Amino acid sequence: MLEVGFIKNNKDEVIARLSKRIKGAEDTVENVLQLDVSRRNSQAKLDDTASKLNKLSKEIGKLFKSGQIEKANLIKLETSDLKEKKAILTEELNKKTAALQDSLYQIPNIPHSSVPNGNSENDNEEIFSSGSIPKLHQNALPHWELAKKFDIIDFELGNKITGAGFPVYKGKGASLQRALINYFLDKNIAAGYNEVQVPYLVNEASGLGTGQLPDKEGQMYHVTNEDLYLIPTGEVPATNIFRDVILKSNELPKKLTTYTPCFRREAGSYGSHVRGLNRLHQFDKVEIIRLENPSESYKALEEMVAHVKTILEELNLPYRILKLCTGDLGFTSAMTYDFEVFSTAQDRWLEVSSVSNFETFQANRLKLRFKNSIEKSELVHTLNGSSLALPRILAGILENYQTEKGIYIPEVLIPYTGFNCIN
Repeated sequence: MLEVGFIKNNKDEVIARLSKRIKGAEDTVENVLQLDVSRRNSQAKLDDTASKLNKLSKEIGKLFKSGQIEKANLIKLETSDLKEKKAILTEELNKKTAALQDSLYQIPNIPHSSVPNGNSENDNEEIFSSGSIPKLHQNALPHWELAKKFDIIDFELGNKITGAGFPVYKGKGASLQRALINYFLDKNIAAGYNEVQVPYLVNEASGLGTGQLPDKEGQMYHVTNEDLYLIPTGEVPATNIFRDVILKSNELPKKLTTYTPCFRREAGSYGSHVRGLNRLHQFDKVEIIRLENPSESYKALEEMVAHVKTILEELNLPYRILKLCTGDLGFTSAMTYDFEVFSTAQDRWLEVSSVSNFETFQANRLKLRFKNSIEKSELVHTLNGSSLALPRILAGILENYQTEKGIYIPEVLIPYTGFNCIN
């Protein structure tokens, strides 16, 4: 969530940068500023009324103490009117504060100045690519056919148990899935990230804190009786560890990693681009999260990108990195890099990771601050990245490592799987 003070002090810049993301940016900003003026006027009236009431209450006390009962009772009548006025002003202020908050919740983050302009994913900028695309044998199959052939992932069984988008991993498929999770966690821990295990259900405040609510409410599974949400990503509970926290400057950076299943009510389109593991309602992901001093956050973002690169290099998968344009940027992000792995059997790129800097957008919602060098409270910058999302990584491995003899396992994973081939 953008800060009102920042909007007010940088109005023209906010409008210019926000215009790259939404229509009517100027009207949106003006509406917020008008709501803030109205809220502050109500606050001033309430403060004035409360001050008068406090002054009269002290005067009444003195009159009673000095025996001037009749005069004290007359002033008490005046305080009754002020108390009624205070109650009305308090209700008015609460409504205006809520209206301002709701308006701010609807505004996406402003893109970093280096984010390329664009309207859709077609305008994203490829900044790096690595690895050669393997030449597969004549009878090569997409991963959903390989899963059936080797009996390692059962999509029909998952559909029977729950519904479409909830696969069952079996035998060496389950072992490979577990191997990837452990490998990702070990890589992240070796890079200085502290592992945490977090709840898979969060309350509304947590969803609001990281920006999933109200923006993505329709994509989240809601447990209505308890008013809880199944997490769409480990970023939500892990970042909310620090909600309403003030850190010391020397406590930054904070670096966390977590493995969680993720639940998303995405989708109902059809075709090969969403078949098999390409799009699921439940999937596993290992996440990295960082809290940074604002002066260090973009350096940290590049470090996170470099870290994810090392993992894909070790898995020996062909991949590329895209810098997302303004039209494809997530609601909460100021800058995002997407990693995509090439699926040779499908002849297409599959997104496997997003690494983002949210600057103060989440921290403002979370009330997450740190004491800077002059002991002044300041919002931190929050960052997160998939390291990595498993379904499409698994799809890439199955498809790119297939041979006529079976599916070979990336060398780096063999110590985790205990086998080197699925056949």
